[in-house]
Amino acid sequence: MKGIMEQSKSIQEELVKHRRQLHENAEIHTNLPKTRAYVKEQLISMGYEPIDCGEGGIVAVAGKKEGKVFLIRADMDALPIVEETDEPFKSKTCNMHACGHDMHTSMLLGAAKLLKENEDYLEGKVKLMFQPAEETLYGAKSMIEDGLLENPKVDAGMMIHVAVNDDCEIGDVLVSRPDVISASSDWLRIDIQGKGGHGARPSECIDPLTALSHIHIALQSIHARELSASDEAVLTIGQMHGGNTSNIIPDSAYMEGTIRCFNNDTRNFIKKRIEEMAVDTAKALRAEAKVSFPISCPSVINDKELFEEFFQYNGEILPERTLINMAGKVGYANAKTTGSEDFGFVSELIPTISCNVVVGNAKNGHLYKLHHPKVTFSEEPLYIGAAVYANTAIEWLKNNK
Repeated sequence: MKGIMEQSKSIQEELVKHRRQLHENAEIHTNLPKTRAYVKEQLISMGYEPIDCGEGGIVAVAGKKEGKVFLIRADMDALPIVEETDEPFKSKTCNMHACGHDMHTSMLLGAAKLLKENEDYLEGKVKLMFQPAEETLYGAKSMIEDGLLENPKVDAGMMIHVAVNDDCEIGDVLVSRPDVISASSDWLRIDIQGKGGHGARPSECIDPLTALSHIHIALQSIHARELSASDEAVLTIGQMHGGNTSNIIPDSAYMEGTIRCFNNDTRNFIKKRIEEMAVDTAKALRAEAKVSFPISCPSVINDKELFEEFFQYNGEILPERTLINMAGKVGYANAKTTGSEDFGFVSELIPTISCNVVVGNAKNGHLYKLHHPKVTFSEEPLYIGAAVYANTAIEWLKNNK
């Protein structure tokens, strides 16, 4: 078999074409008509029979032989950000692929082509997961509930994410550690019900803004006074709303935020204390509080055995300086992120591995990080990501019959 990296490099122009088409037509959440149509068209042209999965997802399967099944995943959704770059393929929509999901999808399309061309060498099957709604922490769960991990039953899987990292070179492949590598995420909402009225007569009212303010301050004490220094967690309130003019006390108000944790005990404790603080503080001020956690996802976990296998397989196609164990790199002792990723829904059910492909750094002119309207990515490593996807799947199936 011709070297997988060499094969992948030969389709680099196709991968760039995929990326730019997806980037120009950025779509969000599960509303991905152009993105899904393009991905399906490309898969069908390669000889696949893609099927819908979940709300907006696509699944295709490579492999002629029966055996174990390895999953490789890319997310397809963008962010509701107006792009501020000067790229010639700048987004034509009010959305932007500022998190690189266009890169991920292009890499997986490249892997799909490589797997189809090497299908006779597959000792089992590879399931391709094109996922919507990662940014809203919904897509993976939706696909799982629709049978993603069944028919054929999936045994292990992986995902790739791109990174802008000023400490690494473009094209480096980074692997965090064999353990929890991302925080769980719980989106938080607190609704306050008061009694509105004239701003000149507050004694006739129950001010929900006062209650909201006291709750906001009280929540800060959870991290400062109720968690151990070793309990790594982040509680952020991102928005507070109530009222629409100066001389009226509103009837209601609300705040929203997120909780990030690395273990479920801390996670459950924080959620419990938020509810207690919100309800009791509001009650003390004659208002009522209702706490909800509308969106959540668990942590992503790198399986120890799969972690070791990943280095073994890809060390053969990548130079040693390019494949980096971040847990052994200076300044990255913990090698985990407080960011969240809904691939956690997959990794709590099967062994998984996650890696990052570096697509930008400051010395090469990439001055902004993910989720910024001015972020740009180098397209050079697209073929590297495609090769790592395909090679990991091929080698895992070969070594896990």
